[in-house]
Amino acid sequence: MRVLLIKDVKSLGKAGEIKEVKDGYGQNFLINKGFAKLATPEVVKEWEEQKAKQEAELKAEIEKLNNYKEKIEKETLKIEREKAPVGIRGSVTNRNIEEELKNQWGIEVSHKDINLKKAIKTEGLHEIDIKLGHGIHAILKVDVEGV
Repeated sequence: MRVLLIKDVKSLGKAGEIKEVKDGYGQNFLINKGFAKLATPEVVKEWEEQKAKQEAELKAEIEKLNNYKEKIEKETLKIEREKAPVGIRGSVTNRNIEEELKNQWGIEVSHKDINLKKAIKTEGLHEIDIKLGHGIHAILKVDVEGV
């Protein structure tokens, strides 16, 4: 019996591979547990189409992230805070940066992906590392101005 593996099976192979297995093992374990499908031409064609669609979506997402990276590294994000005798009143946190990125440039990044070691408490230009996903990092320049 020929089966198309849908999930990785430790002793057999990886997802997407077509394997020849005994009828009982294929029917009673692999197909029943959802690890494989019977390798008919229609199932194989559907699997290949689905894989091509996923690759195209991944490519589009990576292209979008690279565009975000270019915009982030090219421009400077301006954040205004009330002045204090020393520095600014309050601080600028990664959540503030997340909101400003969304409001000013329309870029949605989770505050968890903004690598801010400690909150910004002074005026001036600060550089911050942002993880965009798929191994793509950008250096954001934040200009904190006291008003």
